[in-house]
Amino acid sequence: MKIIIPMAGMGKRMRPHTLTTPKPLIRIAGKPIVQRLAEEISKIAGGTLEEIAFIVGDFGKEVENSLLKIASDLGATGKIYYQHEALGTAHAILCAEQSLDGKVVVAFADTLFRADFKLDESKDGVIWVHKVEDPRSFGVIKADAQKKITAFIEKPEQFVSDLAIIGIYYFRDGAYLKKELQKLITENIVKKGEYQLTDALENMMKDGTSFSYDEVEEWLDCGNKNATVFTNQRILEFAPEEELIHPTAIVKNSIINRPCYLGKNVLIENSIIGPYVSIGENSCVESSVIKNSIIQTNSQIINVNLDNSMIGNYVEYKGRHNEDSIGDYTSLS
Repeated sequence: MKIIIPMAGMGKRMRPHTLTTPKPLIRIAGKPIVQRLAEEISKIAGGTLEEIAFIVGDFGKEVENSLLKIASDLGATGKIYYQHEALGTAHAILCAEQSLDGKVVVAFADTLFRADFKLDESKDGVIWVHKVEDPRSFGVIKADAQKKITAFIEKPEQFVSDLAIIGIYYFRDGAYLKKELQKLITENIVKKGEYQLTDALENMMKDGTSFSYDEVEEWLDCGNKNATVFTNQRILEFAPEEELIHPTAIVKNSIINRPCYLGKNVLIENSIIGPYVSIGENSCVESSVIKNSIIQTNSQIINVNLDNSMIGNYVEYKGRHNEDSIGDYTSLS
């Protein structure tokens, strides 16, 4: 099994955090988004994970090495591919054409999920979906009583289905997928100026590929600050307690309202923390009240009152009482 993860987008809705850190590497409860995504897919796939292919922009060698380590930690070979132009989902996946063979899962790196099913690798293809209240903003599927997909509809104006595609797809034959993606490029089949994966799926289905669906319990978005803070909350709620407080974290004269994540060498002093707070390694919080927030690594937080906030890496933040979103290497007092 291989996992293909397109992640070359600029993450504009997550600025200022994505000005210095690619969105899939933003940490939630101590782990990068893309690491959590790969781990959960690996659990559901169940079999041996052979390779993880990351499709990136110009992120630099440090980021690429971090991605290769994520693959290695899961027992897989990591590969880096590049997408230099944003030409659509089909084009992004095809950038990893050398890895498109055998059984593959394609997973776009701006989403997390909770699910309790096991992937049936004998099927031609499986699309992962979640039921949404307003499907007009999503790509959705229509399916029969046997969970066989009969149609893909992009952002329907009229109600046809509430099963939204979450951006994770299984293909039993990666080489066949590659052929159909290349066909879109060769024949210049575009919608709104982009090559779309759903066009390839529709062509595959017309040629006899049978797609079914599996429904995830919860679909967690990381598209903007508020959504990411909420995702942090949900991950903390379901995380094993033993994974949340690093043994080197020091708590002095403070209250920790769990669940919270405290990373390596975190110092909490004269503060009330939580619930739903993640604080990255080597960060220090003094004389503060913080709840429902994410603080990344190597930051100093002194005499603040924070709620529904994201604070980046290497931040000095003193004497403020706000809901805030502060990027890396910032000093505010």
